[in-house]
Amino acid sequence: MTLSDTETREADARPEASARPETSRVRPSRSTKPNGQWKVDGTAPLNGNEEWKQVDDGLSVRGRIEEVYSKGGFASIDPTDLHGRFRVWGLYTQRKPGIDGGRTATLEPHELEDEYFMLRVRIDGGQLTTEQLRVIAGISTEFGRDTADLTDRQNIQLHWIRVEDIPEIWRRLEAVGLQTTEACGDVPRVVLGSPVAGIAADELIDPTPQIDEITSRFIGDPSLANLPRKFKSAITGHPSQDVVHEINDVAFVAVEHPTLGIGYDLWVGGGLSTAPRLAERLGVFVTPEQTAEVWHGVAQIFRDYGFRRLRNRARLKFLLAEWGTEKFREVLETEYLGHALPDGPAAPTPSTPGDHVGVHRQKDGRFYVGVTPIVGRVSGPTLAEVADVIEAHGSARLRTTPHQKLVVLDVPEDRVDSLVAALDALGLQARPSLIRRGTIACTGIEFCKLAIVETKAYATAAVLELEDRLAGLDLPHPISLHVNGCPNSCARIQTADIGLKGQLVTIDGEQVPGYQVHLGGGLASQDRDEAGLGRTVRGLKVAADGIADYAERVVTRFLADRDAAADETFAQWAHRADEEALQ
Repeated sequence: MTLSDTETREADARPEASARPETSRVRPSRSTKPNGQWKVDGTAPLNGNEEWKQVDDGLSVRGRIEEVYSKGGFASIDPTDLHGRFRVWGLYTQRKPGIDGGRTATLEPHELEDEYFMLRVRIDGGQLTTEQLRVIAGISTEFGRDTADLTDRQNIQLHWIRVEDIPEIWRRLEAVGLQTTEACGDVPRVVLGSPVAGIAADELIDPTPQIDEITSRFIGDPSLANLPRKFKSAITGHPSQDVVHEINDVAFVAVEHPTLGIGYDLWVGGGLSTAPRLAERLGVFVTPEQTAEVWHGVAQIFRDYGFRRLRNRARLKFLLAEWGTEKFREVLETEYLGHALPDGPAAPTPSTPGDHVGVHRQKDGRFYVGVTPIVGRVSGPTLAEVADVIEAHGSARLRTTPHQKLVVLDVPEDRVDSLVAALDALGLQARPSLIRRGTIACTGIEFCKLAIVETKAYATAAVLELEDRLAGLDLPHPISLHVNGCPNSCARIQTADIGLKGQLVTIDGEQVPGYQVHLGGGLASQDRDEAGLGRTVRGLKVAADGIADYAERVVTRFLADRDAAADETFAQWAHRADEEALQ
């Protein structure tokens, strides 16, 4: 999918969560069966995925793609390579057009898939040059039917890619320092990084050296190429905490220690999907020099102790739920680091937005400009024009963000207004409405084999309608609207003001594509002291073409009912409101 892969469905043990606020829905295991933990149960594979990964974890499939499959075409691809090992190189088969969402759960993968691929370009830290952007744009137009989506993992995804073209695409990407290595699969995925690393005036520390060390040492490392499931990382040195650290497997958040100086607060065990769990602090302080070592230690814990028997329990969050933070810290220090880490303070609540939209002064006196498309959808031609516009305004650098945005760096003060106008003409707004700013969407049924409902088109239509309908209302803050095509939460539905989970719903006696509604979720921000998951109301469903109607209704009710004197946010109101007010 566009936002983060969902190669398997995680069984949802609680399809109708209660209305009270929650921070975690993962529960420790009570099973007496072995969990497939290598250091506990041995390495004998307990399911089909573990069997093929032990035969060949996927790194070597690149040779077969280049020498066999690209020459023999789609029909020549070994099924296990196609549905397993290709992911390690950022490749998924995309959904065959014309298959409705009601058949998603009943058809086999080979019946759902087309003979084309989604290709995920890995962009660690979101750092891009205009040269690199232009290469991605060229690949999109020449090989991908102009498709390009900005993801909430700082990657760019292309579609309609043929296996015959993949070697040439890799050649072009790698010639400018880009790669698709381990962009998907049971491996260390892209490392999220602050989009304003190294340039923000209020930055505590530039995490770029730490991101570079992790990626150069460990991406493509065979010893980490067979993890129980995907492993997501994030590092930020900015006080806005702009990398959604609470929903990553491992995250480092900049903090100032009273005696040791600037370093990082370590978080582990976050993840959403159908069994959401927010990451927890281990309570340790990590120096910049120790960061890669500590990251490696956490990754090895996951490799050696992660649950492998059941795919729906194979994320690090399940191990943390069973162990707790005290044991996790002890194992990390004693078995993997060989030394104790000092206790450390928690970072303060963010005081500024983490999406970096708008115009901001850099530490060197120039400016960075954050812009938003609608729900991350751009195109190859648009990206090529963006590269031209950036260079025409004296810059050669930009960043992707974990919020489906772009940030242009190094803009001279006298070129800011012109740049803003030029990007606005391309559909990238530096001063968007609060609805457009807060809306993200996964790929949905257009390309994803797991999707039940369309997302991008419905979300885009809703944004445009809501901008008209809410134009006269004074919203106190951006309203985050996250639209997901299935239960797997690639669009982070449990951490949105309004989160929509794709499913078939019954409205007026007719089954139609729609969404279950989650309300009042969010991550730590200037409006929220700590992260929390959204509330669901039993039976509250919305038709896919009714997003704007519902959002208008609930936002209007919020504005009428909120405690303005207490500066009440939408999330606070949504958790205290009666169910009637949320309908």
